[in-house]
Amino acid sequence: MRKIQRIAVLTSGGDAPGMNAAIRSVVRSAINEGISVFGINGGFEGLIEGEVMPLSRRSVSNIIQKGGTFLKTSRSESFRHSAGRKRAANVLGEWDISDLIVIGGDGSFHGAHALYAEHNINVIGIPGTIDNDIYGTDLTIGYDTAVHTALDSIDKIRDTAASHDRIFLVEVMGRHAGFIALEAGICGGAEEILVPETETTIDALGDLIKNWSKTGKTSSLIVVAEGHKLGSAYEIAAKLNEIFNIDFHVCVLGHTQRGGSPTATDRLLASRLGFHAVHALMEGKTDVMVGWSNNHVTYTALPDTWEMKKPLDEELLKIYRIISS
Repeated sequence: MRKIQRIAVLTSGGDAPGMNAAIRSVVRSAINEGISVFGINGGFEGLIEGEVMPLSRRSVSNIIQKGGTFLKTSRSESFRHSAGRKRAANVLGEWDISDLIVIGGDGSFHGAHALYAEHNINVIGIPGTIDNDIYGTDLTIGYDTAVHTALDSIDKIRDTAASHDRIFLVEVMGRHAGFIALEAGICGGAEEILVPETETTIDALGDLIKNWSKTGKTSSLIVVAEGHKLGSAYEIAAKLNEIFNIDFHVCVLGHTQRGGSPTATDRLLASRLGFHAVHALMEGKTDVMVGWSNNHVTYTALPDTWEMKKPLDEELLKIYRIISS
């Protein structure tokens, strides 16, 4: 076991419900091992600016139930350049910190890996993103909450669609991955789910909708991941109206999916990963992400988290096609 005196923790990129729970777990797990913990305010940009503060057990009281991140987050343009990363490493050196835990997505892991490769900073990544698109873990912190948030809205829209005999296109987050759309769509009884991982043409979609009316359907709901190849929900609605003269109502859920109190699943996942991140550093691990797969902790090399593609569940894709209409 390595003897560690000080570690730092930061959140980076888009916020995700459960990040606070992860910070809390990192802080209290480290202090339990006699390690001093420092929080970086404002992500990598805050690190460059020297926004470092000591954290105690009391510093992280009453945050486990709160969405967002009390350490704040950012997307740092300065950190993309070697000069910015050098300044960040120097700040850590000024505080005598050689170990850093980064909570975020693949962009954040790129930054963490660069600090390790260029400046020999020991880094551990914790996957915090609502998109669930990180290779090496079954779930990412914030994903479960985002699905529940999207589903709550879909249920409400379904009520309106049925009352007015309307067709709704509901756009959820997922620029490069359809995890939220697939799970929220299945659970919300969507008639069709459009995800970036599958091909769909406007003609095929229009024919499908026309067939619904032949079977007696008077209302329906289509869930669209924001990164679908056909475009945004508004663009898809416009194309369908132009070609098939079908009237649609569009609802874009947007950043509501990032906020809110984290679910029990996200709080538990964050607590597990925070604990294991601290112990990974103590065991001499570095430049890896700590994840959770098949009910076991896993360690994935940071470059693999973005170089390897995490696939959608093929069984769920098959199930939705059978039960959707």
